[in-house]
Amino acid sequence: METTPPADLSTALPTSPQPILRHFASDNYAGMCPESWAALQQANRDHVPGYGDDAWTERARALIRQVFETDCDVHFVFNGTAANSLALSALCRSHHAVLCHQTAHIETDECAAPEFFSGGARVIALPGEQGKLAAPSIEAFVQTGRGDVHSSRPQAVSLTQATESGTVYSVEQVRAIGGVCRNLGLHLHMDGARFANAVVALGVAPRELTWQAGVDVLCFGATKNGAAVGEAVVFFNRELAREFDYKCKQAGQLASKMRFLSAPWVGLLQDGAWLRHAAHANRMAEVLEASLRALRGVEILFPRQANSVFVRLPSAVAEALRGRGWKFYDFVAQGGARLMCSWDTTEDDITHLTNDLRVALCDEDEAE
Repeated sequence: METTPPADLSTALPTSPQPILRHFASDNYAGMCPESWAALQQANRDHVPGYGDDAWTERARALIRQVFETDCDVHFVFNGTAANSLALSALCRSHHAVLCHQTAHIETDECAAPEFFSGGARVIALPGEQGKLAAPSIEAFVQTGRGDVHSSRPQAVSLTQATESGTVYSVEQVRAIGGVCRNLGLHLHMDGARFANAVVALGVAPRELTWQAGVDVLCFGATKNGAAVGEAVVFFNRELAREFDYKCKQAGQLASKMRFLSAPWVGLLQDGAWLRHAAHANRMAEVLEASLRALRGVEILFPRQANSVFVRLPSAVAEALRGRGWKFYDFVAQGGARLMCSWDTTEDDITHLTNDLRVALCDEDEAE
């Protein structure tokens, strides 16, 4: 039986007794940026070939090569888990191991997808300050490992840029890790879900943080920087991308209407919107950090370098904020709360949050 949709779609949406808040839980909460939205609308105007054989996809690939100033191999997939897992499956066989930081997304938040798509390659988590691996610790782990057939053989290192602690690997740090990887015969993968924020924070050219520093493959994120869906897997070492298109198809990651994944990239990249939006998110995090430092009872956990601020709040205060409708994650920050700024975060949003936090802190003081 056919039904007629409501004239006003808002009448079909669930209502909430609480005011609508622009949350700091994740930059995934934000919508599409105007540039990506406009490109998507334009791509929707007419028929074009499917499965990536279209002008939008070719233009997006050309722009990514222009951004990195090299002839890289580019593939578009639906999300970051697919990007990371398939990229690592191109680097590793089932008896291999991938070294990453103990808070890395591939270790904590991808439901063993890297192991699944690689046929069993083991993910080994290493400690490191401020969410970062260090070249000496990688070298020491590999050189002091068993190195026999009874243990998985390290084959790749995975870095998260920016890290899950909101910090950023410097060019020198990536180069050092890249050098160790070359010396040990390891591939270097970079999870760049927030790569744009790292580039802006460091003020360097994208090539300096990637292929010039020894990165073999980058999972270049757009979703957290203003796209709706779709990440790019960028192989700087083209040899490693051999038959990667088959991996994408087999994993259900080959979009039939590929232009709807690639067109938003054109909107982001063609006039530098990806860097402008990342810079704005980073600036808002700087404003947020300053506002939080002015409040007694709030502890900043990690250096703010990209678009997030990690804080430790009294448990009653955190619950009071949630009671006022705010959402934030506390499992990412090892016991603290992660407050993430987005391309569309405003200073009014920050004022709203910090005002509610100030009230909660005062209520906590009065209760003691």
